[in-house]
Amino acid sequence: MDVKWKGLVTFGLATMSLALTGLTVRAQGEIDTSVVDEAWGKPTYVYGGGLTSGQVEETADLLGIDNRDNVNESSVEGQDLQKYLKQGVGSTSSMISSVLVQRQAENTGVEVNIVTPDNITRISDYQYANAAITAGVEDAQIMVAAIRPVTGESALTGVYKAFELNGEDLEGDRMEVAQEELETTEQISKGLDQADQAKLNQAIADIKRDLAELKDRVDGLPSQEDIQEIVNQALANHNLSQVVSPEQVDQLIVLFVKYQETSAIDSNQVLQQLERYSQDLKAKAGDLIEEAENRGIFDAIRDFFRQLWQALQDLFN
Repeated sequence: MDVKWKGLVTFGLATMSLALTGLTVRAQGEIDTSVVDEAWGKPTYVYGGGLTSGQVEETADLLGIDNRDNVNESSVEGQDLQKYLKQGVGSTSSMISSVLVQRQAENTGVEVNIVTPDNITRISDYQYANAAITAGVEDAQIMVAAIRPVTGESALTGVYKAFELNGEDLEGDRMEVAQEELETTEQISKGLDQADQAKLNQAIADIKRDLAELKDRVDGLPSQEDIQEIVNQALANHNLSQVVSPEQVDQLIVLFVKYQETSAIDSNQVLQQLERYSQDLKAKAGDLIEEAENRGIFDAIRDFFRQLWQALQDLFN
């Protein structure tokens, strides 16, 4: 191999090395169940009512529950969908997704860790967190798992039950709007890449904040025209105006007309939780953009070596 080809190979390997060192992996938090936290008590394990006893144990293992004596336990049933979400009694046998919930220190925020991402097929961790904040969940660590592929839409029901079991009743209208938020953002997220999904979640958080600020400013509920302007501005701010369709914008407007009629719009706790949420989400969005850029670098490196190999074959043939 002559000096020219050696230089090309050396350059390619050096470029690959730089790309590899640019990648970062963000660790997800876990809930320690090896001991009982004296400050916050036992975590609460709420498992799908459609699981067998063996599957309940399997799911506990997925959630990293070291000692089930150190957690409170309950199943979530079809009737809980009616109780918390006013959706009518659902089928208990289809309820598979399960959660482990632990309260955290004040202003820690809401953190969601989907430990079986391949089996929660529709909902992202940040969609869960955003909707949970709407419902009134605060300062909580939530782990979600399923033993087989499910949509994951009912997992928040388990979170609400966990809070109730610990003496914290959430408001019914807020839980209903939170579920609608989860379903609406899930529908809009279809077909979006991860970076745009993160931007959409940030836009949703911004809309909640801007609605609260406007209500405080005008001392009254924003009009539908105000909500439309806030929604469109939030989407524009995150470069989503050409990504989210007019029909989907209308869905968001309908959602936030309902949202502003709940106590969530007046809640300082919601604003505090959204602030922490936004900080975490901005960090994740940055990671996703970096990963996308790195994927582009790897594609270029792959093409370079493919062309180099073909050139070498042509040279020696």
